[in-house]
Amino acid sequence: MTGTGGDDAVKVQDLATLVRRAARRWPHRRALRFDQHDIDYTFAELDELSDRYGAVLAALGIGYGDRIALVFDNRPEYPLLWLGAAKIGAAVVPVNPRYSVRELTRLLDHADPALVVTCADHLDLVLGSAAGGRRVAVTDAEGGPGVIGMDGVAAGRAPDQAVYPETLANIQYTSGTTGHPKGCMLSHGYWTAMVRKYADGFPHLGPDDVLLTAQPFYYLDPQWSLAACLLVGSSLVVLDRFHPTSFWDKVRAYQVTYLYCIGMMPTLLLRQPEQPTDREHSLRAVACSGIPKDIHAALEKRFGVPWYEGFGMTETGGDLRVLPDDHDELVGTGCVGRPNPHREARIVDERGHAVPRGGTGELILRGAGMMDGYYRDETATREVFRDGWFHTGDLARMDERGRVYLMGRLKDMARRSGENIALNEVEAVLCSSERVGQAACVPVADDVRGEEVHAFLVARGEPAEAVEAAAATLADVIAHASANLAPFKVPRYWSFVAELPLTPSQRVAKEKLRALRVTAYDRTTGEQVRLGAPPAPHGVTERADA
Repeated sequence: MTGTGGDDAVKVQDLATLVRRAARRWPHRRALRFDQHDIDYTFAELDELSDRYGAVLAALGIGYGDRIALVFDNRPEYPLLWLGAAKIGAAVVPVNPRYSVRELTRLLDHADPALVVTCADHLDLVLGSAAGGRRVAVTDAEGGPGVIGMDGVAAGRAPDQAVYPETLANIQYTSGTTGHPKGCMLSHGYWTAMVRKYADGFPHLGPDDVLLTAQPFYYLDPQWSLAACLLVGSSLVVLDRFHPTSFWDKVRAYQVTYLYCIGMMPTLLLRQPEQPTDREHSLRAVACSGIPKDIHAALEKRFGVPWYEGFGMTETGGDLRVLPDDHDELVGTGCVGRPNPHREARIVDERGHAVPRGGTGELILRGAGMMDGYYRDETATREVFRDGWFHTGDLARMDERGRVYLMGRLKDMARRSGENIALNEVEAVLCSSERVGQAACVPVADDVRGEEVHAFLVARGEPAEAVEAAAATLADVIAHASANLAPFKVPRYWSFVAELPLTPSQRVAKEKLRALRVTAYDRTTGEQVRLGAPPAPHGVTERADA
């Protein structure tokens, strides 16, 4: 059974109406399951409990247009507070509880919430930040000096407050892969427009579906997954986090029919020992952003379910996806599909002119259901929204049938002696070496050539220390790169690391790599040098023994 659960679904344009409508239509159906906490909520309970939190927030003086920061792991309080705030017209600011005190202080200073809500596990972090000068509430304890206790939320109904498609629901901070996170202003209309795509089009979610998420609730995916369930009557299972060793056990136990993966998840799943039960599940589709091309076919063969590539951003919601009619042809190509309904895509050059089909340029998008801009950053908003189009910063090409292939990041480039180097191309070549498990490249400033490339490698099947000590191994990797890349694209600097730093969305945090203080092999001089912050007094490199 598929579809939006009734013709009235097209009229739902805000989260408050979404949860109340779901409670009326499917009161006793399970809406939400928190695996770690062994807690289930029906749609009626989700409505009632979010009402209680909305009432408590209102009693604390939170109202229409106010902002509250949420600092939680995957706990039930997060969705209840999100929906409770939505009912009174307040916006939530999701916060990564793994932030340092410095990072949290910076975010709170920028978002300036009227209230910070957390649990006992993260209270010290919150109080250690600039939130010490703000009102702080804790959901699972009595609180303490200067802390509001919300333990045992009293029965009550959120005040009747009109909310609209344009009402702000979230200030969702980006992962900050290339700089400081920016706050995307996401309206109620953003969420309802986004999830309607998954009901009215492929994968045609409906009441018989069970979704699963292993991503943190402060990230986008669990939120749109829950909103989709509210729209169509599906059920959402929430894991505490991604555990590759037990992931498929959970998929089987909950009879999951649809899930969404990100980052390294498919690679880590494929690396688990094969089991006779690998194909014993109820999945009908897996969606994933960034499926590694070289393992796409292997994923489908082993687990017996089609994996569908797609593209979306926090700023724009779901934009492109591969559909069943194209799936078989596109496995392993890296294609991210065609634009979703009500979304347009173009590939343009530096002047904004359309690039001929097959040519590479920047991917730009327009249509309904995008962010309203970056919070308190009009300059950045103007930079990405130009002439009605959102500029993604992604390099892409479009084939004759309107299907899009990502080619790298516009800013994920190095410019060496006047030559542009797409770093994702270099990374792909390095990862094709049998010696390399993962690779990431960043530009390094150079007085002579403008920039050089620094390659970070995670060894495949060997401790990083052992590989770093083996000059022959590094020589093999460099020889592989030299045989598959133009000479100017071969990295000058090489470092082995135990792991690559990742953002919450499981993308490589290249800003952290650039600042990492490491020893690197200089292919040009044959010496070991030190790279990263703090920079050397004269130029960016220094001898390792200096």
